[in-house]
Amino acid sequence: METSERGPGAAAQDGSGPAARRPVPGGPVRTGRARAGVPLRVTLALGVLTLVVGGAAVALRAARQNPYVAPGDPATGTYLASRAAGDRAAAAVLAGHYRESPGPSPTAARPAGGTPLPLPASRPLVATAATPAPPVGVLFSPDDGGSDDGGDVAHYCTASVVHSPAGNLVATAAHCVHDGGFRTRLVFAPGLHDGIAPYGLWVPTRIDVDPRWISDRDPDHDVAFLRVRRHGGTEQRIEDVTGAERIRFDAPPGRPAQLTGYPGDSDTPVGCRHTAEAEGPGQVRFPCAGFPAGTSGGPLLTDLDPVSGTGSLIGVIGGQDQGGDDTTSYSSRFGADVAALYRRATRA
Repeated sequence: METSERGPGAAAQDGSGPAARRPVPGGPVRTGRARAGVPLRVTLALGVLTLVVGGAAVALRAARQNPYVAPGDPATGTYLASRAAGDRAAAAVLAGHYRESPGPSPTAARPAGGTPLPLPASRPLVATAATPAPPVGVLFSPDDGGSDDGGDVAHYCTASVVHSPAGNLVATAAHCVHDGGFRTRLVFAPGLHDGIAPYGLWVPTRIDVDPRWISDRDPDHDVAFLRVRRHGGTEQRIEDVTGAERIRFDAPPGRPAQLTGYPGDSDTPVGCRHTAEAEGPGQVRFPCAGFPAGTSGGPLLTDLDPVSGTGSLIGVIGGQDQGGDDTTSYSSRFGADVAALYRRATRA
Protein backbone atom coordinates (compact mmCIF):
# COMPACT_ATOMS: atom_id res chain seq x y z
CA MET A 1 0.00 0.00 0.00
CA GLU A 2 1.10 3.49 -0.64
CA THR A 3 2.09 5.73 2.20
CA SER A 4 1.97 8.95 0.23
CA GLU A 5 0.14 11.06 2.80
CA ARG A 6 2.40 13.89 3.90
CA GLY A 7 2.36 15.78 7.18
CA PRO A 8 3.14 19.48 7.55
CA GLY A 9 6.54 20.51 6.30
CA ALA A 10 9.33 21.85 8.48
CA ALA A 11 8.45 25.46 7.71
CA ALA A 12 4.91 25.01 8.99
CA GLN A 13 6.14 23.28 12.13
CA ASP A 14 8.82 25.80 13.13
CA GLY A 15 6.68 28.90 12.55
CA SER A 16 8.53 30.11 9.46
CA GLY A 17 5.98 28.91 6.88
CA PRO A 18 3.16 30.83 5.20
CA ALA A 19 0.90 30.53 8.24
CA ALA A 20 3.47 32.37 10.37
CA ARG A 21 3.49 35.25 7.88
CA ARG A 22 -0.26 35.86 7.80
CA PRO A 23 -1.34 39.32 9.02
CA VAL A 24 -2.34 39.48 12.68
CA PRO A 25 -6.12 40.01 12.91
CA GLY A 26 -6.77 43.69 13.43
CA GLY A 27 -3.20 44.65 12.53
CA PRO A 28 -2.01 46.65 9.53
CA VAL A 29 -2.32 45.08 6.11
CA ARG A 30 0.81 45.75 4.07
CA THR A 31 0.22 46.53 0.42
CA GLY A 32 2.41 48.01 -2.32
CA ARG A 33 0.97 51.39 -1.49
CA ALA A 34 2.23 51.17 2.11
CA ARG A 35 5.87 50.53 1.28
CA ALA A 36 7.77 53.72 1.97
CA GLY A 37 10.06 55.02 -0.76
CA VAL A 38 8.71 52.73 -3.56
CA PRO A 39 6.49 54.37 -6.22
CA LEU A 40 3.20 52.60 -6.72
CA ARG A 41 3.78 52.05 -10.46
CA VAL A 42 7.11 50.34 -9.67
CA THR A 43 5.48 48.20 -7.01
CA LEU A 44 2.72 47.17 -9.41
CA ALA A 45 5.22 46.37 -12.16
CA LEU A 46 7.31 44.31 -9.78
CA GLY A 47 4.19 42.54 -8.61
CA VAL A 48 3.19 41.59 -12.15
CA LEU A 49 6.72 40.41 -12.90
CA THR A 50 6.74 38.35 -9.72
CA LEU A 51 3.44 36.72 -10.67
CA VAL A 52 4.65 35.88 -14.18
CA VAL A 53 8.04 34.58 -13.12
CA GLY A 54 6.62 32.82 -10.08
CA GLY A 55 3.87 31.17 -12.12
CA ALA A 56 6.38 29.98 -14.68
CA ALA A 57 8.61 28.62 -11.94
CA VAL A 58 5.71 26.73 -10.39
CA ALA A 59 4.79 25.26 -13.79
CA LEU A 60 8.37 24.25 -14.50
CA ARG A 61 8.76 22.74 -11.05
CA ALA A 62 5.53 20.75 -11.48
CA ALA A 63 6.74 19.50 -14.87
CA ARG A 64 10.03 18.42 -13.35
CA GLN A 65 8.28 16.65 -10.48
CA ASN A 66 5.66 14.89 -12.62
CA PRO A 67 7.05 14.51 -16.13
CA TYR A 68 5.01 11.37 -16.77
CA VAL A 69 1.59 12.36 -15.43
CA ALA A 70 -1.34 13.37 -17.65
CA PRO A 71 -4.84 14.67 -16.87
CA GLY A 72 -6.66 12.29 -19.20
CA ASP A 73 -10.41 12.94 -19.17
CA PRO A 74 -11.40 13.75 -15.56
CA ALA A 75 -15.10 13.89 -16.45
CA THR A 76 -15.16 10.23 -17.50
CA GLY A 77 -12.14 8.99 -15.53
CA THR A 78 -10.45 7.68 -18.67
CA TYR A 79 -6.92 7.90 -20.03
CA LEU A 80 -5.85 6.61 -23.46
CA ALA A 81 -2.21 5.58 -23.25
CA SER A 82 0.45 6.27 -25.85
CA ARG A 83 1.88 3.21 -27.58
CA ALA A 84 5.34 4.80 -27.76
CA ALA A 85 5.30 5.68 -24.04
CA GLY A 86 4.32 2.12 -23.14
CA ASP A 87 7.10 0.57 -25.19
CA ARG A 88 9.65 3.00 -23.72
CA ALA A 89 8.48 2.12 -20.22
CA ALA A 90 8.88 -1.63 -20.90
CA ALA A 91 12.35 -0.98 -22.32
CA ALA A 92 13.26 0.91 -19.15
CA VAL A 93 12.26 -2.09 -17.02
CA LEU A 94 14.33 -4.44 -19.17
CA ALA A 95 17.29 -2.06 -19.00
CA GLY A 96 17.51 -2.80 -15.28
CA HIS A 97 17.95 -6.22 -13.71
CA TYR A 98 14.59 -7.58 -14.89
CA ARG A 99 14.24 -9.83 -17.92
CA GLU A 100 11.62 -11.82 -19.77
CA SER A 101 11.98 -15.62 -19.78
CA PRO A 102 9.18 -18.02 -20.74
CA GLY A 103 7.52 -19.70 -17.79
CA PRO A 104 5.21 -22.71 -17.46
CA SER A 105 1.76 -22.47 -18.97
CA PRO A 106 -0.90 -21.77 -16.36
CA THR A 107 -3.17 -24.66 -15.42
CA ALA A 108 -6.58 -24.33 -17.01
CA ALA A 109 -9.52 -23.80 -14.71
CA ARG A 110 -12.06 -26.56 -14.40
CA PRO A 111 -15.56 -26.13 -15.86
CA ALA A 112 -17.82 -24.00 -13.70
CA GLY A 113 -19.72 -25.78 -10.98
CA GLY A 114 -16.86 -27.59 -9.26
CA THR A 115 -16.18 -27.40 -5.55
CA PRO A 116 -14.07 -24.38 -4.55
CA LEU A 117 -10.89 -24.91 -2.59
CA PRO A 118 -11.44 -24.71 1.21
CA LEU A 119 -9.78 -21.63 2.68
CA PRO A 120 -8.78 -22.27 6.30
CA ALA A 121 -7.55 -19.10 8.00
CA SER A 122 -3.82 -18.56 8.24
CA ARG A 123 -2.31 -19.25 11.67
CA PRO A 124 -0.98 -16.92 12.89
CA LEU A 125 -2.75 -14.12 11.03
CA VAL A 126 0.38 -12.86 9.33
CA ALA A 127 1.13 -12.79 5.59
CA THR A 128 3.81 -15.25 4.54
CA ALA A 129 5.71 -15.91 1.31
CA ALA A 130 3.45 -17.29 -1.40
CA THR A 131 4.03 -19.06 -4.69
CA PRO A 132 3.76 -16.62 -7.63
CA ALA A 133 0.49 -17.03 -9.53
CA PRO A 134 0.38 -16.35 -13.29
CA PRO A 135 -2.49 -13.80 -13.18
CA VAL A 136 -1.01 -11.80 -10.28
CA GLY A 137 1.95 -9.51 -10.74
CA VAL A 138 3.53 -6.13 -10.15
CA LEU A 139 3.23 -2.65 -11.57
CA PHE A 140 6.33 -0.68 -12.50
CA SER A 141 6.41 3.05 -13.14
CA PRO A 142 9.90 3.64 -14.59
CA ASP A 143 9.62 7.42 -14.41
CA ASP A 144 9.77 7.13 -10.63
CA GLY A 145 12.54 4.59 -10.21
CA GLY A 146 14.71 4.31 -13.28
CA SER A 147 15.66 5.55 -16.70
CA ASP A 148 15.92 4.40 -20.28
CA ASP A 149 19.71 4.17 -20.09
CA GLY A 150 20.15 1.24 -17.73
CA GLY A 151 18.96 2.79 -14.49
CA ASP A 152 17.29 0.32 -12.18
CA VAL A 153 13.54 0.34 -11.59
CA ALA A 154 11.41 -0.87 -8.71
CA HIS A 155 7.85 -2.12 -8.65
CA TYR A 156 5.49 -0.18 -6.42
CA CYS A 157 2.02 -1.78 -6.64
CA THR A 158 0.31 -5.10 -7.33
CA ALA A 159 -2.33 -5.96 -9.95
CA SER A 160 -4.11 -9.01 -11.36
CA VAL A 161 -5.59 -10.20 -14.64
CA VAL A 162 -9.37 -10.31 -14.47
CA HIS A 163 -11.65 -12.02 -16.98
CA SER A 164 -13.14 -9.80 -19.69
CA PRO A 165 -14.70 -10.42 -23.11
CA ALA A 166 -11.58 -9.14 -24.89
CA GLY A 167 -9.18 -10.98 -22.58
CA ASN A 168 -7.09 -7.87 -21.96
CA LEU A 169 -8.07 -6.47 -18.55
CA VAL A 170 -6.06 -5.93 -15.35
CA ALA A 171 -7.45 -4.74 -11.99
CA THR A 172 -5.63 -2.70 -9.36
CA ALA A 173 -6.20 0.22 -6.98
CA ALA A 174 -6.99 3.65 -8.40
CA HIS A 175 -4.29 5.25 -6.23
CA CYS A 176 -1.74 3.07 -8.03
CA VAL A 177 -2.49 4.67 -11.40
CA HIS A 178 -3.95 8.10 -10.62
CA ASP A 179 -2.47 10.51 -8.09
CA GLY A 180 -2.72 14.11 -9.26
CA GLY A 181 -3.07 12.72 -12.79
CA PHE A 182 -2.79 9.43 -14.67
CA ARG A 183 0.61 7.76 -14.70
CA THR A 184 1.61 7.61 -18.34
CA ARG A 185 4.39 5.01 -18.13
CA LEU A 186 3.15 1.83 -16.52
CA VAL A 187 4.30 -1.77 -16.96
CA PHE A 188 2.60 -4.91 -15.63
CA ALA A 189 4.67 -8.05 -15.04
CA PRO A 190 2.41 -11.02 -14.17
CA GLY A 191 3.85 -13.94 -12.21
CA LEU A 192 7.08 -12.04 -11.43
CA HIS A 193 9.78 -13.92 -9.50
CA ASP A 194 13.54 -13.60 -9.00
CA GLY A 195 13.91 -10.76 -11.47
CA ILE A 196 12.12 -12.77 -14.19
CA ALA A 197 8.88 -11.86 -15.96
CA PRO A 198 7.79 -15.35 -17.09
CA TYR A 199 4.66 -14.15 -18.89
CA GLY A 200 6.13 -11.03 -20.45
CA LEU A 201 5.68 -7.32 -19.87
CA TRP A 202 2.36 -5.67 -20.60
CA VAL A 203 1.54 -1.97 -20.94
CA PRO A 204 -1.80 -0.13 -20.78
CA THR A 205 -3.71 1.07 -23.79
CA ARG A 206 -6.44 2.58 -21.62
CA ILE A 207 -7.00 3.23 -17.91
CA ASP A 208 -10.42 3.63 -16.28
CA VAL A 209 -11.15 4.96 -12.80
CA ASP A 210 -14.28 6.41 -11.26
CA PRO A 211 -14.45 10.22 -11.70
CA ARG A 212 -15.21 10.46 -7.98
CA TRP A 213 -11.72 9.17 -7.29
CA ILE A 214 -10.27 11.94 -9.45
CA SER A 215 -12.39 14.69 -7.90
CA ASP A 216 -11.84 13.94 -4.22
CA ARG A 217 -10.02 10.60 -3.84
CA ASP A 218 -13.16 8.97 -2.47
CA PRO A 219 -11.93 5.76 -0.75
CA ASP A 220 -15.10 3.94 -1.82
CA HIS A 221 -13.88 4.25 -5.44
CA ASP A 222 -10.23 3.22 -5.11
CA VAL A 223 -10.41 0.74 -8.01
CA ALA A 224 -8.95 0.88 -11.52
CA PHE A 225 -9.08 -1.28 -14.63
CA LEU A 226 -6.33 -1.27 -17.26
CA ARG A 227 -6.64 -2.60 -20.78
CA VAL A 228 -3.22 -3.95 -21.66
CA ARG A 229 -1.19 -5.21 -24.61
CA ARG A 230 2.11 -7.06 -24.86
CA HIS A 231 4.90 -4.57 -25.38
CA GLY A 232 6.51 -4.64 -28.81
CA GLY A 233 3.36 -4.95 -30.86
CA THR A 234 2.37 -8.64 -30.62
CA GLU A 235 -1.30 -9.54 -30.83
CA GLN A 236 -1.40 -11.83 -27.79
CA ARG A 237 -4.18 -11.50 -25.23
CA ILE A 238 -2.95 -11.51 -21.65
CA GLU A 239 -5.78 -13.79 -20.49
CA ASP A 240 -4.64 -16.45 -22.98
CA VAL A 241 -1.13 -16.27 -21.55
CA THR A 242 -1.77 -16.10 -17.79
CA GLY A 243 -5.34 -17.16 -17.21
CA ALA A 244 -7.57 -14.77 -15.26
CA GLU A 245 -9.44 -14.27 -12.04
CA ARG A 246 -13.18 -14.14 -12.34
CA ILE A 247 -14.83 -10.99 -11.01
CA ARG A 248 -17.73 -10.99 -8.58
CA PHE A 249 -19.90 -8.10 -7.47
CA ASP A 250 -22.00 -7.80 -4.32
CA ALA A 251 -20.35 -10.78 -2.62
CA PRO A 252 -21.86 -11.24 0.86
CA PRO A 253 -19.60 -10.33 3.81
CA GLY A 254 -18.04 -12.94 6.04
CA ARG A 255 -16.63 -15.08 3.23
CA PRO A 256 -13.31 -16.93 3.55
CA ALA A 257 -10.85 -15.19 1.24
CA GLN A 258 -7.22 -15.01 0.21
CA LEU A 259 -5.27 -11.76 -0.06
CA THR A 260 -2.06 -11.54 -2.11
CA GLY A 261 0.42 -8.76 -2.83
CA TYR A 262 4.02 -8.06 -3.76
CA PRO A 263 6.00 -5.98 -1.23
CA GLY A 264 7.86 -3.21 -3.02
CA ASP A 265 11.24 -4.58 -1.96
CA SER A 266 10.62 -8.20 -2.96
CA ASP A 267 9.99 -10.23 -6.12
CA THR A 268 8.17 -12.82 -4.00
CA PRO A 269 4.48 -12.26 -3.20
CA VAL A 270 3.01 -12.66 0.25
CA GLY A 271 -0.41 -14.08 1.02
CA CYS A 272 -2.85 -14.63 3.87
CA ARG A 273 -6.19 -16.39 4.30
CA HIS A 274 -8.91 -15.07 6.55
CA THR A 275 -12.45 -13.68 6.39
CA ALA A 276 -13.44 -10.70 4.27
CA GLU A 277 -15.64 -8.58 6.51
CA ALA A 278 -17.88 -5.61 5.79
CA GLU A 279 -16.60 -2.23 6.96
CA GLY A 280 -19.56 0.02 6.43
CA PRO A 281 -21.48 0.16 3.15
CA GLY A 282 -18.51 0.97 0.91
CA GLN A 283 -15.53 -0.95 2.29
CA VAL A 284 -14.29 -4.50 2.88
CA ARG A 285 -11.97 -5.26 5.79
CA PHE A 286 -9.37 -8.05 5.90
CA PRO A 287 -7.61 -8.43 9.28
CA CYS A 288 -4.14 -9.88 8.67
CA ALA A 289 -0.73 -8.32 9.32
CA GLY A 290 2.18 -8.24 6.92
CA PHE A 291 1.04 -6.35 3.80
CA PRO A 292 3.55 -3.50 3.42
CA ALA A 293 4.09 -0.83 0.78
CA GLY A 294 3.93 -2.35 -2.70
CA THR A 295 0.97 -4.61 -1.99
CA SER A 296 -1.62 -1.96 -2.90
CA GLY A 297 -3.86 -3.24 -5.68
CA GLY A 298 -3.32 -6.86 -4.66
CA PRO A 299 -6.30 -9.18 -5.27
CA LEU A 300 -8.76 -10.32 -2.61
CA LEU A 301 -10.05 -13.68 -3.85
CA THR A 302 -12.70 -16.11 -2.78
CA ASP A 303 -13.94 -19.42 -4.26
CA LEU A 304 -10.44 -20.53 -5.30
CA ASP A 305 -10.27 -23.22 -7.95
CA PRO A 306 -8.19 -26.16 -6.62
CA VAL A 307 -6.69 -26.86 -10.07
CA SER A 308 -5.84 -23.43 -11.46
CA GLY A 309 -5.58 -21.50 -8.19
CA THR A 310 -7.68 -18.71 -9.67
CA GLY A 311 -10.69 -17.38 -7.83
CA SER A 312 -13.38 -14.74 -7.73
CA LEU A 313 -12.03 -11.21 -7.34
CA ILE A 314 -14.07 -9.37 -4.70
CA GLY A 315 -11.64 -6.55 -3.89
CA VAL A 316 -8.18 -5.03 -4.25
CA ILE A 317 -5.99 -3.59 -1.51
CA GLY A 318 -6.93 0.08 -1.34
CA GLY A 319 -9.86 2.13 -0.15
CA GLN A 320 -9.78 3.26 3.45
CA ASP A 321 -6.40 4.69 4.49
CA GLN A 322 -5.17 3.85 0.95
CA GLY A 323 -5.22 0.19 1.85
CA GLY A 324 -4.90 0.00 5.61
CA ASP A 325 -2.19 -0.26 8.23
CA ASP A 326 0.21 -2.82 9.65
CA THR A 327 -2.54 -5.17 10.84
CA THR A 328 -5.57 -4.64 8.58
CA SER A 329 -6.09 -4.23 4.83
CA TYR A 330 -9.10 -2.66 3.16
CA SER A 331 -10.75 -2.63 -0.25
CA SER A 332 -13.45 -0.57 -1.86
CA ARG A 333 -16.53 -2.77 -1.97
CA PHE A 334 -17.19 -4.36 -5.37
CA GLY A 335 -20.80 -3.25 -5.66
CA ALA A 336 -22.87 -1.50 -8.31
CA ASP A 337 -20.39 1.34 -8.85
CA VAL A 338 -17.43 -0.97 -9.50
CA ALA A 339 -19.65 -3.13 -11.72
CA ALA A 340 -20.44 -0.03 -13.81
CA LEU A 341 -16.73 0.84 -13.97
CA TYR A 342 -15.93 -2.71 -15.12
CA ARG A 343 -18.58 -2.51 -17.86
CA ARG A 344 -17.17 0.80 -19.05
CA ALA A 345 -13.64 -0.62 -19.10
CA THR A 346 -14.70 -3.60 -21.18
CA ARG A 347 -16.67 -1.70 -23.82
CA ALA A 348 -14.96 -1.63 -27.21
